[in-house]
Amino acid sequence: MTRHSRVTSDGTILQDLCDRLLQEFILQNCTILVKNQGLWEVVREATVRPHGVIQVSVTDGAVLLDDHVTSLMQKRMAGVLAWWSPEIRDVINGIQVIPFQEDSDREIAKAVRFVLDKDPFVNAERIHVTMEKAVVVLEGVVPSASEKEMAELDAWYVFGVEQVDNRLESRP
Repeated sequence: MTRHSRVTSDGTILQDLCDRLLQEFILQNCTILVKNQGLWEVVREATVRPHGVIQVSVTDGAVLLDDHVTSLMQKRMAGVLAWWSPEIRDVINGIQVIPFQEDSDREIAKAVRFVLDKDPFVNAERIHVTMEKAVVVLEGVVPSASEKEMAELDAWYVFGVEQVDNRLESRP
């Protein structure tokens, strides 16, 4: 099962993603710029410091995220929000983290948990997330096969995940 199939225009994808980025609390200290018909336009100017800048463009259903943010969690969440937008073909997350932050399995697992908790299509209460050497392990019971698949997709969408071992059981 996939969340969507490709029929939406790049402009519609861009607008949907822009709305998602603006609504995400963790990105409130980020200036959001979108490339619309070849021109960059500021959608929101960050008012707090330190702040990040997220540049968003969409070409043929592929999202490009660029510039910089202040945490790995922000980079990861921007990427996940892009994947959650309707009819995405690909997401290229070129956002840099400034200042540099060391990554770890613990941080990636924390990000996967955060994403599962935010996903309106997944009830994360009964999902246990562990991680070792960039391999996410999902365990627990979910009410449907589609929710099991959505949880796995969420884990894959998180920057830094190299493999997902989906051990979730689906029981109504």
